[in-house]
Amino acid sequence: MLIVSVYLLTPLAAMLDFSTKIGRGKRGLYAWKAIFQQPDLISSIGVSLELAILVVLAVLLVVVPTVVWVHLKLPKLRRPLELICLLPLAFPAIVLVVGVSHTYNWISIHLSESPLTLTAIYLVLTLPYSYRSVAAALNSVDVHTLSEAARTLGASTGRVLFGIVMPTIRAGVMSAAVISIALVLGEYTIASLLNFQTMQVEINLVGQQDASIAVAVSLAALIFVFVLLVIIPTSTKRTKVLEPIES
Repeated sequence: MLIVSVYLLTPLAAMLDFSTKIGRGKRGLYAWKAIFQQPDLISSIGVSLELAILVVLAVLLVVVPTVVWVHLKLPKLRRPLELICLLPLAFPAIVLVVGVSHTYNWISIHLSESPLTLTAIYLVLTLPYSYRSVAAALNSVDVHTLSEAARTLGASTGRVLFGIVMPTIRAGVMSAAVISIALVLGEYTIASLLNFQTMQVEINLVGQQDASIAVAVSLAALIFVFVLLVIIPTSTKRTKVLEPIES
């Protein structure tokens, strides 16, 4: 744990050291204060946060219910679904951009030029990670028994899905959400090649003028994701069940 911590924290310490250097051995928060003086950067940060929220909502409303439904009702489709969800890992981002560029050109001409349209392709990028998080949570509990017990007691399909199964796999769902946020905030290739101004694209442009500001923004984004990892519950609390005392 110590070795891993040093390995992970050393680059962050170097980023903090670089972003606080002013020159001639002096230090200050010039780079950090300058973040709020970059309107394009602030706008791009807002766009990336909106994209992260939309992708998380898409994962919660589309991916999670689909995986749960296949797991419960269509077990024969679990392997094909897993293969489909893992396919994005086999294709580099540059290949995905080439594949969807014509589609996004049509969208920008006929529907919208908003960078929020990146939600669709970002959802595809998060599929391998969100699927594995949810599938691992489903495999760790006996959801079949829970769902059958709930249906026996008269629960509807929606009640079983959102009231019984979803709270049980909350840890996997939260892990999928955190991973999706981290991926969206860190993605550069697709947004850049499709000419959308997201946070990472703007950081690259700012870095060409002032590297210290770009490093400060990058470090702030990493800290933000780390804070999410801390505050979002990714583990379930186990309650003790009192066994009846035999008389």
